[in-house]
Amino acid sequence: MDDKDRTLLGLLAEDSTRSYAELGNLLNLSPPAVHERVKRLRQDGVIKANVAILNGAKIGRPLLTFVHVDTTSWAVTRHLLVLKELPEVEEIHTVTGESAMLLKVRTRDTQALEDLLERIHSIEGFKGTRSYIALSTYLERGPSPVASE
Repeated sequence: MDDKDRTLLGLLAEDSTRSYAELGNLLNLSPPAVHERVKRLRQDGVIKANVAILNGAKIGRPLLTFVHVDTTSWAVTRHLLVLKELPEVEEIHTVTGESAMLLKVRTRDTQALEDLLERIHSIEGFKGTRSYIALSTYLERGPSPVASE
């Protein structure tokens, strides 16, 4: 991956609806050259998907919460992956430290959050949760394509 690829990735991360012509103008490349780079980056798994980033509040889920989940064993932690089927669950991570898993969830209100926690609590082998409600979000983005020094 060269500097042009990294710049291209940054431009796509800002706005993935840009045309190959517009990207070509910004990168001093022809549209077909940009297309080939994007195609290669997709094939290599660098670009995983083009998605719309939704505003949680405007779709009826303004309450952003990070939930630390404690379990009795690694097998139970893996069993919690069934939570990916719930639309309120945006991210699931296994983590080191005092918790086994970290969930990023978005609900309509605290009652919906309580209902979700009740579902988690009903899973056998579950030990406990700690929830952290976000009051404000100042930055939310994916990984930067800029090479670290």
